Amino acid sequence: MDLPASQGSGAPDAPETTRYRQKRDEIVRAAARQIAERGLKGLTLVGVAGMVGLSTNSVTYYFRRKENLAEAAVEDALARFEAVLAPDSAPCAPRDYLRTVLARNFELALAIRRGEVAPLTVMSDMRALEEPARTRLIAEYFALVARVGRRFGEAGGGPHDKGRAVARAQLLCDLLHWSRTWLRLYAVEDFPRVEARLFDLLDRGLAVPGAQWAPDLLPASGPPEGESPGTSVEAYLRVATRLVNLRGYRGASVERIAGELQLSKGSFYHHLAGKDDLVRACFDRSYSRVSAMQHAASALPGSQWHRLSAALASLLDLQVTNEQPLLRDTALLALPEEMRSHAISRSDRIARRFAGMLSDGIADGSVRAVDPLIASQCLMGLVNSSVDMSTRVHRWPSRAALIEDYAGPVLFGFFR
Repeated sequence: MDLPASQGSGAPDAPETTRYRQKRDEIVRAAARQIAERGLKGLTLVGVAGMVGLSTNSVTYYFRRKENLAEAAVEDALARFEAVLAPDSAPCAPRDYLRTVLARNFELALAIRRGEVAPLTVMSDMRALEEPARTRLIAEYFALVARVGRRFGEAGGGPHDKGRAVARAQLLCDLLHWSRTWLRLYAVEDFPRVEARLFDLLDRGLAVPGAQWAPDLLPASGPPEGESPGTSVEAYLRVATRLVNLRGYRGASVERIAGELQLSKGSFYHHLAGKDDLVRACFDRSYSRVSAMQHAASALPGSQWHRLSAALASLLDLQVTNEQPLLRDTALLALPEEMRSHAISRSDRIARRFAGMLSDGIADGSVRAVDPLIASQCLMGLVNSSVDMSTRVHRWPSRAALIEDYAGPVLFGFFR
């Protein structure tokens, strides 16, 4: 999907020689590696130049500005992700399509781990690009999701049927993105087993035969009592969370956050030391809310299936309502390394608590025998990606129906 330099890179008009293309691709791959290590904020022309053995002026021959290079790196990642999904490949049964997509995803993960190809940037990087690249590439991404959706549903179905198919496609894409984070926990020798266990989960779900979806909705925690909604730290956290979800870490600037609250930047720095501290606090706030929901669900009477259903339904309701959403875990992939390790550590603790709930459910017979560690990461991906469904509620008869359909592929399998 690379464009000629005169169209997409911001470089001077230049002949598209083989040597030119090879060097341009090398620069894009170096940029992708730097983004993976430092986030989009950490991308620099000087750093990329050093990685490819060129001067900074030589890099600007291919990409005039850092923003042009970031756009090219995201565009390259989107093309490679499309190759994994291959929505326009030869028709086959949806189950066979899912199996093939997972196989290609693990092949890519293996090549990235071995250093044979550059890491993929993610949607949170795409959201942080400058206009018009941001709007164009996000539109291309969601057009790709829609094409994947057609592999899971009939093109001639009604709005609800099409919505379900797109929901499955979006969930699959987010689970694939998120897998690149948790696969770090496994040696490459374990990839075949992990792939098989992941397919089994997505094929058959968590539910035992006869299980019903009848969750209790738990109350969501709101701002601390007595805090002013306009100028409190809690207000900054709510706005920052929504902006990071919408525009990525880089796109959620202090100016935008203060502007949303109709306050000055000086007021922002009166409450918080800086943007990094704010985003760290957003992650801590989100994880604390998830943790509180997990503990509340664990205190309910009944089976572990009932408790797990309550936790998931309540978290998904929080996301779909989108009034006080949780910070997307995929956003942490775009964080600077010094912040990312802290956020991933907290995410892992939340995932392990889900794994414990699953293990207890397997023990009491209310949850199907699955790999609880892999399944717990899929639950994290499920909660993360559901925030994007808030704009599609109109396709369902109710928010509860949307939540049931969106959770269904993980709970009951993609092909129920």
